[in-house]
Amino acid sequence: MRAVWTDFGGVLTPPIQQDLETFCRRTGIPADAFRTAMAAVAEPFGGDLMAPLDTPLLSEDEWAARMNTRLAALGVDTDLTGFGERWFEGRETNEEWLGHLRALRDDGIFVGMLSNMPPAWDRHWRRMTPPEGLFDGLALSFQTGVRKPQRGMFEVAAGMAGMRPEECLLVDDIEANCAGAEAAGWQAIHFTDAGAAAAELARRLPRRTGTGPAAA
Repeated sequence: MRAVWTDFGGVLTPPIQQDLETFCRRTGIPADAFRTAMAAVAEPFGGDLMAPLDTPLLSEDEWAARMNTRLAALGVDTDLTGFGERWFEGRETNEEWLGHLRALRDDGIFVGMLSNMPPAWDRHWRRMTPPEGLFDGLALSFQTGVRKPQRGMFEVAAGMAGMRPEECLLVDDIEANCAGAEAAGWQAIHFTDAGAAAAELARRLPRRTGTGPAAA
């Protein structure tokens, strides 16, 4: 293994469901209604809740307008215009995982970010996790035109790293994405917390016996 690709949401941030609950509490939108509306908006695009936004198939404004309509039908009066700005408000960065990634990069491992990312969110995640000096490559769905768990996403990322599939590893909080990576010939770690992921990485990199977060 020579390249580690990390997901963003749910790995470099708290779990997505936790962030969703926080957003809904802050905006007064019932979480169940929000999920129901998301599912209805995503249904014509294959059903994946984020697919309309992160390839993208809809602009953020178009998505927000459809969400407003669906929520209104559920009796929720709200306006999700400018959703990205509000979604990222107060969102926390997983500093522990960042420390592990920096230690990997210091040890000569290629470190990249591989994320299903809406274009309107590009400036927000960069504000949370400035990529300069941290990531050697960025594979973002709105730029690649393919998304996890599609094989093409992993082919693009391996090409960016200049490595064979078996030399690449994905760390992701969604099991389907890990399965997609493995189907493309990659290794994968299902992320549940930073400590467990770092321990698994250390097991797969037995040469890393020194100090630093990933060796803990």
